[in-house]
Amino acid sequence: MRNEDQNIEYKEAWRDEYLKWICGFANAQGGRIYIGIDDDRNIIGLSDSKRLMEDIPNKVVNSLGIVVDVNLLKKDNLEYIEIVVASSNMPIAYKGTYHYRSGSTKQELKGIALQQFIMNKMGRSWDDIPLEHATIADIDRYAIDYFLRCGINAGRVAEDERDSSTEEVLNNLGLMTPEGKLKTAAILLFGKHVRQFFPASEFKIGRFHTSESDLITQDLIECNIIQMAGKVIETLRSKYLNSPIRYEGMQRIEELEIPEKALHEIIYNAIAHKDYTGPSIQMRIYDENVEIWNYGLLPTELSPEALMRKHASYPRNKNIAYTFFKAGFIESWGRGYKKIREELDRVGMPMPVIQEIDGGVMATFKRFTIEEIIAKRETERRNFGGNLAETWRKLGGNLAGSELTKRQYSICQLINENPNTTVQTLAESIQVSKRTIERELAKLQKAGIIRHEGKVNAGIWVILEGSSAF
Repeated sequence: MRNEDQNIEYKEAWRDEYLKWICGFANAQGGRIYIGIDDDRNIIGLSDSKRLMEDIPNKVVNSLGIVVDVNLLKKDNLEYIEIVVASSNMPIAYKGTYHYRSGSTKQELKGIALQQFIMNKMGRSWDDIPLEHATIADIDRYAIDYFLRCGINAGRVAEDERDSSTEEVLNNLGLMTPEGKLKTAAILLFGKHVRQFFPASEFKIGRFHTSESDLITQDLIECNIIQMAGKVIETLRSKYLNSPIRYEGMQRIEELEIPEKALHEIIYNAIAHKDYTGPSIQMRIYDENVEIWNYGLLPTELSPEALMRKHASYPRNKNIAYTFFKAGFIESWGRGYKKIREELDRVGMPMPVIQEIDGGVMATFKRFTIEEIIAKRETERRNFGGNLAETWRKLGGNLAGSELTKRQYSICQLINENPNTTVQTLAESIQVSKRTIERELAKLQKAGIIRHEGKVNAGIWVILEGSSAF
């Protein structure tokens, strides 16, 4: 027999107060209550099982307005009762109080928790609540225009909506009630002064050494959430994260130590799924890792492990999530962590560790130390040099006995991609002077690697036979 868990409860005898447990199961995921079994899961039996088989269904209907299955079971000549409670699509109250089964406990819902529970049961979310004192004057038109630009660029907003009025945009996004009241999401997304309505709407960034007692510097990003992620990334790039230099062929790359697409994705998730009745989003940057925490646990349908595989999308704030989707910030198919994995795999970084902690969700990215970055770059340099030497051998040249340089290799790559390229274009691409390019081209021609065909200023460059590596 199974232990007590989120869906099972054992009771030695029936008491009417157990109607609260039935209410809690109905408001959660459903469950089963066994009457006549002790906490050690020993069947002790019931002396009044026949009476209870009539009383319990009637009391449930009269007190809760729902129907449950009540089954009489028997083992070793001992009778016990099984009460099967289905999850209700509507909120259920017992004597005016709402109970909810969470884990192996029953909780009484009050205040904001009760409000959110009822709205979720009705298919609505917290960000759907109208704000009585908010008006169109509280909306920042620049934020509206920013959303329209992003949405049009992403192909999710029609080009002809670019000049839509503020009211039209908000109505199209479902952010106004039929009576013209602004919803909570409208102010969070596009408000001029969001903190006047939601004091915990900011994004905190702190740089620490090895522990929270070693605070070095901090920033507070205070703005509407449609523009927040971009401002967070700007701040991280300018003050907090490294941008190590690497090369892809001839192209110099200076991207954040955590790929920007992956970072954007995790930040958008934190903003979109935050419970805005709780503390601010917090990003702690340590020597060895980066932590991003937002208040609000995962939906009951998901676990930290489930995020890493294919899963459905369960937005906490449906209006915010929809607006982020229309802006091209997030997907609506639960594919965010797949995109993060692809970006991190590209640069050889591990996936972030996801955990529920302190009433919220935290993603922890590993940081490479300076020593690790240097070692990695040295490995890449050696590999690059080895590849150049092999290419040089295939070309059959010696350039006075030296290896092909990175600059010469880049020139050959550009010529291979565009035989019509000019000295000026090569100089701009590699970021050196025209005179330097002319000298390198002369060396490559002398070594028999390339030749120029046609007029001086209108011909083409040709990679000679044996240079298939390009």
